[in-house]
Amino acid sequence: MEHTKWFPKAVLFIRNMKFHNKLMVGYLLAGVVPLVVVSAIIYQHWVAGLEDSSQELVSLYTSQIEVSLNNFTKEYDKITKSVLVDNDIIFKPGDERKLTMDEFIIQKVIVQKLLMKVALLKPEIVNVMLISHDNSIYEYGNTTSMVNLRELVTREWYKRLQSSDNTFFITGLHDRTYYEDKGQGVLVTIGRVLLNYDGTYAGLLLIDIDPYTLLPLANDFLKAQDKYGISVNISDKSGEIVYHSDAASGKQSWKEIMESGKEYNSDSSSDDRIVLTGQTELGNLIIKTEISRDKLLKKISRMKVVTVMVIVITSLVTVIISITLSYTITKPIKALRRSMKQAETGEYKPIDSEQSNDEIGCLVNSYNKMITTIRTLIEEVYIAEIKRRHTKFIALQNQINPHMLYNTLESIRMKALVNEDDETADMIMILGKMFRLALGKEGRRHSIKDEVEYTLNYLKLQNIRFDDKFCLDIRIPEEMQRCSIIPIVFQPIVENSVNHGFQDYNRMMNIVIEGRWTDEGWILIRISDDGLGISDEKYEGLSRILEEAEMDKYKLESEEKGLGLKNIAERIKIHYGERYHLKILPWDGQGTTVEILIPKL
Repeated sequence: MEHTKWFPKAVLFIRNMKFHNKLMVGYLLAGVVPLVVVSAIIYQHWVAGLEDSSQELVSLYTSQIEVSLNNFTKEYDKITKSVLVDNDIIFKPGDERKLTMDEFIIQKVIVQKLLMKVALLKPEIVNVMLISHDNSIYEYGNTTSMVNLRELVTREWYKRLQSSDNTFFITGLHDRTYYEDKGQGVLVTIGRVLLNYDGTYAGLLLIDIDPYTLLPLANDFLKAQDKYGISVNISDKSGEIVYHSDAASGKQSWKEIMESGKEYNSDSSSDDRIVLTGQTELGNLIIKTEISRDKLLKKISRMKVVTVMVIVITSLVTVIISITLSYTITKPIKALRRSMKQAETGEYKPIDSEQSNDEIGCLVNSYNKMITTIRTLIEEVYIAEIKRRHTKFIALQNQINPHMLYNTLESIRMKALVNEDDETADMIMILGKMFRLALGKEGRRHSIKDEVEYTLNYLKLQNIRFDDKFCLDIRIPEEMQRCSIIPIVFQPIVENSVNHGFQDYNRMMNIVIEGRWTDEGWILIRISDDGLGISDEKYEGLSRILEEAEMDKYKLESEEKGLGLKNIAERIKIHYGERYHLKILPWDGQGTTVEILIPKL
């Protein structure tokens, strides 16, 4: 439904657009739209291709990290399993109270040698601890600071290890405040739960290492980290951070990473970062490699700017070209249109500007020839007709000498008075007044008041004839009555009312001539009667005749004789212009109303 509403409006809007605008819009659409579409498609494919390539590289890097960590965990798995080789280590720790002093010393020496052997296998090991089930501790470290067992057993991560189902584990980052020196920094602990042959808990083997050694960073990674915002985050299944490349590269401290905790493991928005994950075979470590989408697409962003600039520059060039071409095309068309408008008002002027040799120029040249021919024909015919009518009018005036006519009518009137025929005398007197108004206007302005007086005299004659059956009501302001009007306008309309609207001799016919000012300051006069009115068919015929008056106004010979409605309408159009008119208002069931619109003069 919405489509059916706006589509016709859009079509109508485009249809009503000026030709100049249509050309400009057409050039812009033809030039800019394909450019924008092609640029958008190329940009999207480039972004998608770069993102896919980046994901492949990140995936490859993640796989390499996964392999490296798997090797790391397997090595420490073997190292921690080496402790199980010595059966004495499995059974004896935790049984110190049953040993003699010599056995205890031998036990301690054996364990210390084993721990030293483990510690020396990997340079990154900070400390190796063996804690029995009764919390007896054996340790060997690369530092002088010893572990405070009472502090160690209170740590949450330590408590979780004792209840862990996994015999091999790697903890998250934790501080080293359980050492006697309360030193700064963080550690990662790799360990194994030691079990007796019967499966009972025997103790824990714990190896503290520097988290940096989990995944040493190459220089290429550090460059890529700054350039593309790559980061590697290693955590256990509980979400505890084990390693983060930002700390390993020095961008943040290990303490900040540890305090941030699980925030680094929150799911990053796919709109901001590209995230790929992996998992080690041992230790339940989860590897998450992230790359900043904004930094990755930074080059594409620059390309986007370049693309937008190209589109804008191309659009400006297209606009300039379209304006120039459309102006070149529409300039002669506009000149042709102006000349046609002038021709509509009767002013026939050819287009003076020099024309090109294209189709539009040929059209303008043909139009100029046509206008010149029409103007010549009009001038010849019009002047000839004016001369003919002026000659005819002079001849008519010579035939009817006004003074001779007035004197003759006065003689007839006096004769009627002598014969005591007052009615005939009055009719002759009224007729004389009408002739004075009709024939005595040369050199003098004809006003609406004169028209009213002429109409009143005509109706007086009709009242004498029809025994006072007509009543004329004049409702025209005094100021309006002083305005000019072409002669013999009201009387023919009133005559039509008498001839066609009056048939009932048993009642009086009322005729009203009403005048008022329009909002534009023009004069609107309505002549209405309460006669028989006109049928719909006759109304349509008269309306059509009056509409044709506009087309016939320059006709030299009118087919209609006398001063009918069409003749008046033509004279109004000729004398006052196109915007003024005479028309019959739609019939409302009683009488007839004729409306006249003329300017205030």
